Amino acid sequence: MASNKSRLNRRDILKGFGLGALGLAFGGKPFGPAIGYAAPGSPWVKKNGLFRTKPAPAKVALIKGNDRRDIVYQALKKIEDEALASIGDKKKILIKPNFVITSRQLAATHVDAVRGILDFLRPHFKHQIIVGESTISREGTFDGFKNYGYLALEKEYNVKLIDLNHQPWQYRYVFGKGHRPTPIRIISTFLDPDLYIISAAKMKTHDRVVTTLSLKNILLGAPLNDYKKNDKGLMHSAYNFSREALLHYNMFHLAQEIYPDLGVIDGFVAMEGNGPASGTPVDAKLALASLDPLAMDILATKLMGFDPTQIMYLTSMAKAGMGQGDLDKMEVLGTPPEQCQYHFKPHKRLLEPYGL
Repeated sequence: MASNKSRLNRRDILKGFGLGALGLAFGGKPFGPAIGYAAPGSPWVKKNGLFRTKPAPAKVALIKGNDRRDIVYQALKKIEDEALASIGDKKKILIKPNFVITSRQLAATHVDAVRGILDFLRPHFKHQIIVGESTISREGTFDGFKNYGYLALEKEYNVKLIDLNHQPWQYRYVFGKGHRPTPIRIISTFLDPDLYIISAAKMKTHDRVVTTLSLKNILLGAPLNDYKKNDKGLMHSAYNFSREALLHYNMFHLAQEIYPDLGVIDGFVAMEGNGPASGTPVDAKLALASLDPLAMDILATKLMGFDPTQIMYLTSMAKAGMGQGDLDKMEVLGTPPEQCQYHFKPHKRLLEPYGL
């Protein structure tokens, strides 16, 4: 269960969300400085420095090339000093790939992208690294580890593969059907303040929120699927566009306590169309990395050909100061963005609601 330290009263919650962020989540003006502050003593302020009125300029590494493993490694090398400093003396690192299903490689983070991350970490970090996922598939996470070639990583890098769905969990609350507060089981790993979380995401379109990248990989990975009941479904209620605002809001809500320390996007062979599982490939040949996952996801959304200001959870987080939301305040390191611009097909469900 959540500790007393993590529990806030209604007044603290309203302060923590910020009036600007709440308004934005339900259709307010995108981006700009937040007008609310996190509640005094909130645990996420100390960990992540969220709700800053003026988020710092962000560095986002962007590499285009012909070798997936190498471009991920080169993207991380572009931010090497800052990345190593952010890890500091952390003794636990989690690399969290995206296996939305366990039987289609196009829908999953490729093992060579994770190898690129491990190539970068190994010379500097001698402790055992965890590679963990919490798939929605009934077959289980290890079915994905097997099908996608991850089992070899244990011998190659002395990493430990874990199914996060078998880890302990704690209750948190999200908004559910009828806009009622609903208890949701959150995997305790994602709440560990001593864990350094690397989101190893896949560049894909999505059937509800347009794109799925580094933030969504963590925020939808955190709810438990114990293979009898899948709490990830509590994040959204139905295939009804008017209700999908709940998914945007619930991700914004959880992000105040659950947030990646480092984001990496595997866009070597990306997915367009009916993602996150049934889309078609795009040979984008891209990799991105940043200590500001929000800035990176906004840039990646733009490179995919979508308008990030239309995506409520991104604009809400930017408004709240969870990261840099202004493309003009992002320093892109590596390949110039104009050489990486694409026009991904959106999911067919979103053509009308988003005017795509």
